[in-house]
Amino acid sequence: MFGYIIINKGEMKFKDYDVYHGFYCGLCRTLKSQYGLKGQMTLSFDMTFLLVLLSGLYEPETTAGVAKCAAHPLEKHPYFTNECSEYVADMNLLLSYYKCLDDWHDERKYGKLVYSKALQKAVDKIKEKYPDKFAAITKALLDIEACEKTGDMDIDKMAGYFGRVMEEIFAYRQDEWCETLRAMGFFLGKYIYLADAYEDVEKDQKEGNYNPLAHKFGQPDFEQECRRILTMMMSECCRRFEILPIIQYTEILRNILYSGVWYRFDLATEKRKQQKEEIQEKNNAGSI
Repeated sequence: MFGYIIINKGEMKFKDYDVYHGFYCGLCRTLKSQYGLKGQMTLSFDMTFLLVLLSGLYEPETTAGVAKCAAHPLEKHPYFTNECSEYVADMNLLLSYYKCLDDWHDERKYGKLVYSKALQKAVDKIKEKYPDKFAAITKALLDIEACEKTGDMDIDKMAGYFGRVMEEIFAYRQDEWCETLRAMGFFLGKYIYLADAYEDVEKDQKEGNYNPLAHKFGQPDFEQECRRILTMMMSECCRRFEILPIIQYTEILRNILYSGVWYRFDLATEKRKQQKEEIQEKNNAGSI
């Protein structure tokens, strides 16, 4: 379920993109320093969003630098790190670990099982650092797994479980903003779960994988109904975001929340539309 909390680069100012990419590179460096190459390989845009969000809210002292790396060996590029970076790196790795296990259980991808074992020691350290958070996240993911095995098609309940995962991840500190961050993470998590199900529904049907939207796919209003539900989730998420007293990086964060998160949904919708049109054209040609 990675790759949904992303920027809309076409609508982002160059200066904002440079800042965003600087946090992305900073998170990459933090993952490498804490967990080596195997940790660095878990880097995601999704958790870059969380790093920018927490940095804008708490305004920690941020270190700026320039460096070369394996991905950019020919030129130096800017990076930003601060006290939030280590926490976000830990959550990034933890989510990646569970994503590997999910891919192994659902699709028997042996490489993901091997990778999860490579991350196990790092995950054990994260468990020691955040025992309550680790327990809550693990329980929510086990609830998802249990309901998938029984074929539970309660969409709101299933999305809510992943919402609980994200609300724990967003709760960086126990302070006055904790509940707002939790609510924001909860609704964003529900959006991610449902958007992922929407995008994969055809593939899941063909391969016999669980998908809570499978029984609705093919109905005339499927796309419209899914968009309505997802819009509700993002409306609630954005409503909480606008409560937060964030001054820095607001344009970056709004670009992601109001535009970037819809990129893959719109892409999947357009792809299905084109497929339907192609089928209709073939049927019309065959009837002539």
